Amino acid sequence: MTSPDPLGPEWGTGPGGVRTRSAARVLVVDDAGRVLLLDGCDPAAPEERWWFTPGGGLLAGEEPRAGAARELAEETGVVVDPADLVGPVLLREPEFDWLGSRCRQREVFFLLHLRAPVVLDRSGWTALERASLTGFRWWTAQELAGSGVRCYPVALPAVLTGLRDGWDGTLREVD
Repeated sequence: MTSPDPLGPEWGTGPGGVRTRSAARVLVVDDAGRVLLLDGCDPAAPEERWWFTPGGGLLAGEEPRAGAARELAEETGVVVDPADLVGPVLLREPEFDWLGSRCRQREVFFLLHLRAPVVLDRSGWTALERASLTGFRWWTAQELAGSGVRCYPVALPAVLTGLRDGWDGTLREVD
């Protein structure tokens, strides 16, 4: 009997042994133009922290829009109809180390404008999320750009500024 993959069931192995998966994320923006980010780390290197958008790996056969809505609910408690997500607006293919493995992830990002204050909830976090996440924060583009914190995608402050007047229908690739 094999033990469960510590990275999760949605990960496969690509060329050169690099772990791979497809993921969906959400740029959650409120009426003040702030974006909701999660504070996290690799549990294998907890001293290195970063901020990132809600989202995660797609389940087998799951459509990205549905996966983005599912992940948003699990990670923040914000429940939305997948049809409420705009886009996809961004595409990103980072390669990084996670739990001692080299990983590559193809991420598609959707946009969600929240018109009312929401209560954020951690109760849907998995054991791995509880080990790697510490909380949430709403950030303006200016705060992110001037903070010196590490955030992903790196271009997020510029992306937020570009979305200030709405999405123009262009799918952009970011780092």
